Amino acid sequence: MGGLLDCSTMRLEELDYLLPAERIAQRPLERRDASRLLALDRTSGAYQDRLFNELPHLLHGNELIILNNTRVIPARLFGHRAGVHSQPASRATRKAHLSGTVEVLLTQQLEPDVWNALVRPGRKVKTGEQILFGQGELQAEIVGRGELGLRTLRFDSRDARKISEHIERLGHVPLPPYIDREDEFADRERYQTVFAKNPGAIAAPTAGLHFTPEVLTAIRQRGAEICELTLNVGLGTFQPIHSDTVEGHRMHAESYEISEHTAAHVAEAHTASRPILAVGTTVARALEDAARKAAEAGPRTLLHPGKAEAQIFIFPGFRFRVVTALLTNFHLPRSTLLALVCAFAGRERVLAAYKHAVDAGYRFYSYGDCMLIR
Repeated sequence: MGGLLDCSTMRLEELDYLLPAERIAQRPLERRDASRLLALDRTSGAYQDRLFNELPHLLHGNELIILNNTRVIPARLFGHRAGVHSQPASRATRKAHLSGTVEVLLTQQLEPDVWNALVRPGRKVKTGEQILFGQGELQAEIVGRGELGLRTLRFDSRDARKISEHIERLGHVPLPPYIDREDEFADRERYQTVFAKNPGAIAAPTAGLHFTPEVLTAIRQRGAEICELTLNVGLGTFQPIHSDTVEGHRMHAESYEISEHTAAHVAEAHTASRPILAVGTTVARALEDAARKAAEAGPRTLLHPGKAEAQIFIFPGFRFRVVTALLTNFHLPRSTLLALVCAFAGRERVLAAYKHAVDAGYRFYSYGDCMLIR
């Protein structure tokens, strides 16, 4: 894989650590910027306990900070089976179908009316079968099957509203499974960054959840520059590693877009040896994927602007071309996200910092605290 250095095989258990269940944040703090921040020096391994609202003062003032402006959609839908389109069902069969609830988690939009999705119970829902949502005003047909339980659904609005309007109204916030509660109305705002613009993500770029308009203003006043890109968080970010070795895992592709403005500013900062701070692993993946594609095409530019798909898997041994600093939340053991952070700062240093965070009572995962690594 391009961008990787030679390295020995890494066993999945090397990305493991102990985390008491009470350390997993179940709800956000009252104030976004009240979270704690663990500052880690990736050269020495030294760390400091700070607060996120101190971030502007921790900056040097010449950073280029890149945010992911994707917007989370209410991608979790509950419907009822309605039979196979080409085979009219009897009244008894229709009644049996309608009694079976089907859960659909949208994962990637392929066309305006076509999505890849995880469907549960997937084995019982066959190709050609219809699923009704709400009172039947939104309908979907299973039109294809993919790997790891993926299904392809074609949606149809049965009234004057757009499909996207139905999804927004009927869908639930797709909270991660380690948040042990149903989604609430407040999650529609808090499981969303304050700079979210472009809908399409099924999970939040969680490192961005800590920012407030006031913190962003203070960062600019400090002298740092802020740019944005869009990576629609999907299965590639949270799909578990199924292989015994890290190298054996294959990532799902996630779509991203980097504007010409952002690409130019990243190139300028890189040339000037200014720090390039990625806010979140999703930003790091997009930047490094674009840089790898540019390097494979020729040395004329640091990264290509435009739309692309990232299937890049960053784990220890990877050579970062763009990112020199990373703001990130704490991640699950044995996950691709923890592998990326270990690639950036070193496995032993990261796991030592994680152990300190556990012992010091930091809050973990999506609604939890964060790290600044540089």
